[in-house]
Amino acid sequence: MTKTWAVLHDRNARLFLTAVTVSGFGTSALWLVSGVWVKDLTGSDGLAALCMLAMWAPTLAGPLLGALADRVPRKPLLIGGSLLPAALLPVLFAVDGPGRVWLVLTVLFVYGAAGVVHDAAESALVAGAVAPSLLGGFNGLRMAVTEGMKLVAPLAGAGLYAVQGGPGVALLDAITFALAALLYAGLRVRESRPAPLAPPTSTDSGDEPSGWTATVAEAPRRGPTTPSRPTLFRRTATAPKTPGLSPPATNRRPPSRRAPAGAGTRHIWAHPVLRPLVLAGGTTMLFAGLNGALIYAVIDGLGHSPAYAGALYAAQGAGSVAVGLVSGPALRRLGERRFAAYGIALTAVAAGLRAIPSDPLALACSAAIGTGLPCVLIAALTAVQRETPDALLGRAVATAHTLVYTPNVLGLAAGAALVELVDQRPLSALLGVAWLATAVPLFQRPASDSRIASRSPSDANPA
Repeated sequence: MTKTWAVLHDRNARLFLTAVTVSGFGTSALWLVSGVWVKDLTGSDGLAALCMLAMWAPTLAGPLLGALADRVPRKPLLIGGSLLPAALLPVLFAVDGPGRVWLVLTVLFVYGAAGVVHDAAESALVAGAVAPSLLGGFNGLRMAVTEGMKLVAPLAGAGLYAVQGGPGVALLDAITFALAALLYAGLRVRESRPAPLAPPTSTDSGDEPSGWTATVAEAPRRGPTTPSRPTLFRRTATAPKTPGLSPPATNRRPPSRRAPAGAGTRHIWAHPVLRPLVLAGGTTMLFAGLNGALIYAVIDGLGHSPAYAGALYAAQGAGSVAVGLVSGPALRRLGERRFAAYGIALTAVAAGLRAIPSDPLALACSAAIGTGLPCVLIAALTAVQRETPDALLGRAVATAHTLVYTPNVLGLAAGAALVELVDQRPLSALLGVAWLATAVPLFQRPASDSRIASRSPSDANPA
């Protein structure tokens, strides 16, 4: 827990976490109330469900939206990304009947798009503002804060909705975003400008001068070359030491911030560390969607009313808060691959055991799922922050979010169809076995340095 306290003693980390706490409270409250509000206005379950879709849909454009975080200074973008919803949400005071539900959906869509840009800018800026050794602990604490807000904010939002209606909750969310913008304004960060462009050489096809390299984890903590200017890139030899071999991937120059939006996807796919983690995260969220769609069938098997879902979600949230608090030390001890693999294995076993109808077991399984599920998400985000050049980080983070979270929507849809056709018990058992197989590749040893070194220049730096 020493490193966890070290995160809290870091000024930038404290400001980030406080901003996440404040804005996350408002977001979680609005997340619940928006659907209830539209349901009350229209009586339509379909329109109420569209509220969640409107907020999630912009995630599909993550690689394009995330490019803004690589082409615009990130701190102003983060502040602007908070002020935009703060200014936009009061528009919902104009919603006074079912004829203006379209305004709610439009605001939520813009809200979701701003959130994609905001998350990309935040993750990229964190990687440069927080010491690399603290990134795992920071991401874990961020997960704990986010899940903690999901436990308390919806209840507060429901209470405020009962008194002030939907506009009152929208105003609360706007205020939280304004406060978050003030906190982000207090960050002490020095952002680097993109490296100057140079013509490509015969062996290098990127945009930067040959021999320049840096990752976000390296850049902010290097000793300054002058008292006022930090070293953001370091010079390294580009000639391979062994004839016929390309330089190792760690010695390749960073892609330009002017690289295309798809550069983030190519970077993740070509990277031997990031690709398995992001693929495991996407597969995990696909199965998480399937598992989530079975929740009410599980409750029926226990003989409870649908309201029992609240107890199961509370247990799951408590597990997520717990793993968030210990993820920093666990990441350092196990490494990203094994941390993710153990989390996936725990989640898979818990999902499979839901086939057994038992109240204590159901609560224990929910807590175990809440503990295991965030592991691969924390590991993947931390790896992206550490292994991605600064100029590409916004796109890489947004792309990773798209690849990881989009399958969750597909899993929910597939699960909703399967649960009508197949009994929940065998379905849960099969889901647990298939999910467990996802962890197997992560337990295997990653590619060796010699294998990485033998990759072609285009593989090492596809951007």
